[in-house]
Amino acid sequence: MAVVSAKEMLLKARKEGYGVAQININNLEWIKAVLTTVEELKSPVILGVSEGAAKYMGGYKTVMAMVRSLDEFYNVTVPVAVHLDHGTYEGSYKALAAGFTSIMFDGSHYPFEENLAKTKEIVAACHAKGVSVEAEVGSIGGEEDGVVGMGEIADPNECKLIAETGVDMFAAGIGNIHGKYPANWQGLRFDVLQTVSDVTGGVPLVLHGGTGIPAEMVKKAISMGVSKINVNTELQLEFAAATRKYIEAGKDLEGKGFDPRKLLAPGYEAMKKVIREKIEVFGSANKA
Repeated sequence: MAVVSAKEMLLKARKEGYGVAQININNLEWIKAVLTTVEELKSPVILGVSEGAAKYMGGYKTVMAMVRSLDEFYNVTVPVAVHLDHGTYEGSYKALAAGFTSIMFDGSHYPFEENLAKTKEIVAACHAKGVSVEAEVGSIGGEEDGVVGMGEIADPNECKLIAETGVDMFAAGIGNIHGKYPANWQGLRFDVLQTVSDVTGGVPLVLHGGTGIPAEMVKKAISMGVSKINVNTELQLEFAAATRKYIEAGKDLEGKGFDPRKLLAPGYEAMKKVIREKIEVFGSANKA
């Protein structure tokens, strides 16, 4: 299936009460792991690409070339969107020009009026090309490619105004953070989520920092309008752990165990396992 905008898959998810995974990709293994797993489970998916990851992979055009080629090679039949994650103002336009099918403009660090104006501008530019847009109010805690958020709780009035720009999905800070969650984390603010859901008029909501949030919390958030859940750190941790185990067992010294195709295989399989688990929790299997 051709790589598509995230708009329709998220509207369907919100209407039918499940969540679509945004799995952030970092290299060829990541893309292969996601595409082959979602095809097996017949689940839609969003491939998240941070600006740092895009640079690491050789730029936005290289990312799109890899995704489109692998999508065709594996005969993927489910909807796949390629989404710029936490894009800057300049990065949003570069990703759009390179063929990304979905853009997150993260203007949460700007004064609100500037965030609103820039979001309106990017929505117009993206929608002219059939590309979906995500916006954010209230920074998400933790760090994402150098963008540090302290976990601010979103202002409902600001959420309403940003939603009225015509964005296709909306991320609001509700106590969630990127990366590992501390032991004293207080949990998601469902009261804030309910208010945001009420004021944004049915726009599919986004939960950043999906790693480490208990499954029951995620399911409750989905029932309250969250239609996209972002996952990144968990795959990185499982990939690293499986690779470490392989090397510590001396497998890389047996025969041609040092061949990258063998060396990276345990990490690849570990990622596929995490993706399967997330799709089960989010309820998107057989929803393509």
